[in-house]
Order: sequence, then structure tokens, then C-alpha cells
Amino acid sequence: MLYNSNEMEQKGLLATAAKMCVAARTAPKAKGVDYILTLVLTGEEKDLLVEKMETISKRLGEAQGGPWFHRDASNVQNSDALLLVGAKKSFRGVSPCSLCGFENCGACQKAGGVCGHLLLDLGIALSSAAAAAAQDKVDTRMMWSVGKAAEEMHYTEEDACWVGIPLSVSGKNIFFDRK
Repeated sequence: MLYNSNEMEQKGLLATAAKMCVAARTAPKAKGVDYILTLVLTGEEKDLLVEKMETISKRLGEAQGGPWFHRDASNVQNSDALLLVGAKKSFRGVSPCSLCGFENCGACQKAGGVCGHLLLDLGIALSSAAAAAAQDKVDTRMMWSVGKAAEEMHYTEEDACWVGIPLSVSGKNIFFDRK
């Protein structure tokens, strides 16, 4: 059997994406409660998210970050796959806490705030996923802009905070010389 480099690189890339999902899942979480979500997008699904990012870019315009979304959309388009890591919006009930900036969870929830522990869990899961990619020598970049588009795509029934990590296997890191 003969396998060409493109076939093997794509198999390796998807294996890395799976390892990244595992790393995000097993990352430590506040109070030991798991609200982490992961999704991997390729092909048409990835293209639809790129279209959403371009829509957001146009909506925001030049002065409000539109070029930033356009640049990131181009990176996602040129990537081989996209990992979305999210955290279901929830409140942990840690008392006393105020990590979110509010007096307690009830005040945070009433004001439409986000639990600080949720954001910590998301950050740790993202870091664990990125470390898994780094071990496999797959190029990545964390992108909040991708997460914003994912929120608008409503991939899950749960309300969640998302961050995207596009993955690339090429002779040069596509995320390095960005304009």
C-alpha cells in the first residue's frame, strides 16, 4: 500500500484534533464540574463558519473590528480543520467568590454576566488542547473571533462561550505572517 503525504497529513491532522478534544475534556475544572464542549469542523461546515465570520466583518465595518474578523476568516479558510472549544454558560455557586466582578452568582446572573470560573475552565481547556497540538507539531492559533461566529451559528442547544482553534499542516505556519 502506498500513501502519499497529503493523505497521511490529513489523517494525522484529524488524529491531532481528536487528541485536542481529549485534552480539553480532561483539563482540570472548577469544583470538578464539566461544562466543556468540543466540535471539529472541516469542509463545508468550516466554510459555513467562514461565511459567518465574513458577515460579522461586514456588519462591524472598518472602525469596529471588521478587518480583524476578515483576517481571521481568511486564516480559517486556509486551515485544514477547526476545533471549537466551548463552555456551557452556568454559575458554579462558589461562595464567597466575586471572580466575575459581582457580589454573588445571583447578581451576576441577574446582570447577564459570565461566571469567572467558566472562563477559567475554558482557558485551561484551550491551553490543554493547544498543548496537544504542539506535541504533534500541528500549527494552531486561538481565535476569539471564531468563537463569536460559532456563538451565532448555534451549534449546540446550550448557550456557550466559544473559542476557535484552526489547525494547519503545511511547510510554513499560515498563522505567522498575518496582516
